[in-house]
Amino acid sequence: MKNRVYVFLLLAGFLALCASGGVAADVRTVIPLDGEWQIAEGGLDKLPADFAHRVPVPGLVDMAKPAFAEVGKKSEKRQAFWYRREFALNQPVPEIALLKVHKAQFGTKVWLNGKVVGSHLPCFTPAWLDVKSALKKDGQPNELIIRVGADRDSMPQDVPTGWDFEKYLFIPGIYDSVELILTGAPYIVNVQTVPNIETESVRVVAEVAAGEKGCEFELQATVSLRGSTRVDGTLTTSKTYLRAKRTRTVEFTLPIRDARLWSPEEPFLYELTLSTGADATKTRFGMRSFSFDRETKRAMLNGKPYFMRGSNVTL
Repeated sequence: MKNRVYVFLLLAGFLALCASGGVAADVRTVIPLDGEWQIAEGGLDKLPADFAHRVPVPGLVDMAKPAFAEVGKKSEKRQAFWYRREFALNQPVPEIALLKVHKAQFGTKVWLNGKVVGSHLPCFTPAWLDVKSALKKDGQPNELIIRVGADRDSMPQDVPTGWDFEKYLFIPGIYDSVELILTGAPYIVNVQTVPNIETESVRVVAEVAAGEKGCEFELQATVSLRGSTRVDGTLTTSKTYLRAKRTRTVEFTLPIRDARLWSPEEPFLYELTLSTGADATKTRFGMRSFSFDRETKRAMLNGKPYFMRGSNVTL
């Protein structure tokens, strides 16, 4: 009998293939800033005097306690919500210090220790902000403030805000993780993997950025079974010169020995480790293909029909 699964289960598995995993601790330190934050409502230009509410990050503003009134629609009560928390850094500040706000809506502006470190309008992509010059070390408290718009009208009309005719409330908030990333240069900005089950290989596309100085680098790549020390593929790219403060895309194909396919019934994952020598990161992926047959219109997973039924959910 052909398998039938709810589409949200299948999509959850697919999303897991693209999620970022942990990183090599010897060259990159990732400090999670998730948890309970202080939050207040107010205008766009002035920091609130009092932060009397608490809210989880990740989470949306309607999860705040005590609750705010009229959240999710335009209100005379506020133009923005302001998030606040403190953290301490008990290590030296390395060459690269980035704050990553994975996703927030509607429009993000960030202050660290009273200094504006950047802003990011898109609601569905991460903000990467250079915070090195504003960081305090030696265990001193760092005050982090993140402001988000209170409603969709906070955004320019040409920036997507997730409008849906079925929705009547659009809840703002920091709905994904916040991290402080400390590492050396050159550093890996982004990694994408494209599995090819026919050739038993994975195409890797990596963005690498230089620090204050130009440098020559090579990428070292290793694929292993997730959670195992067994190595199923290795490759070292040719050396590439990168000018100061510039970013370059490096692309290569890495063969995988005896590749094992991913499916919802057997969600088998590999782990790719990339290193520049000064920075390293890991990401997980599955060997699978997904398409729709042009003649039958059926969904095809790993070259075979896969039957699904389901719905969709929006924030």
